[in-house]
Amino acid sequence: MKKIGVVLSGCGVYDGSEIHEAVITLLAIDRAGAKAVCMAPDIDQMHVINHHNGQEMPTEKRNVLVESARIARGEIRDINAIKADDIDALVLPGGFGAAKNLSNFAEKGDECDVNPEVMRLVKEFAAKQKPQAALCIAPAMMAKIYQSETVKPTLTIGNDKEGISMIEAMGSHHQECAATDFVFDEENKIVSTPAYMVGQSISEVAEGIEKTINKLVSMI
Repeated sequence: MKKIGVVLSGCGVYDGSEIHEAVITLLAIDRAGAKAVCMAPDIDQMHVINHHNGQEMPTEKRNVLVESARIARGEIRDINAIKADDIDALVLPGGFGAAKNLSNFAEKGDECDVNPEVMRLVKEFAAKQKPQAALCIAPAMMAKIYQSETVKPTLTIGNDKEGISMIEAMGSHHQECAATDFVFDEENKIVSTPAYMVGQSISEVAEGIEKTINKLVSMI
């Protein structure tokens, strides 16, 4: 059975993985006849956001791996134990966790840093020309990782002008895209979809993610 790595960044759109995107990804992988291998770094979140009122909770601390385990129903691995040879493809769902925990793109934009274990795994995939997918804001992190690569990817985060300019500042190419569709970079074997960057409903987002995952699985 094909194994698809899913890199989670916590649990909740404002400080972790976007839960709809993550669950739709897991469902699409299962429907495609593949097995999801969930993973996350064992690090503290940048901060904790109250998802009811949107306010930061400065006295709370949460762990990215522990929170991500909620989405994975406990079946999750520390990303540092995963190598590119262990899985056939890789998916990075969105949510602010991708820009706050897996990287600091939310703070530093195109000057951001990426978690070293995420960087390592994506670079292993790039070196082996294995297929990858990035959803929502995660393509911005992918642009930073590929900044040092010779061949820059074509990615999408929809139509957010500021985000597009930052992706292009990191050397990648941006292609505008609807939530129901995806952008495919054939040379780098990267599929991306904007999901909730532009999506107005869960059904729109689901359509784009399902197409993205099906394309990803077809490349294995």
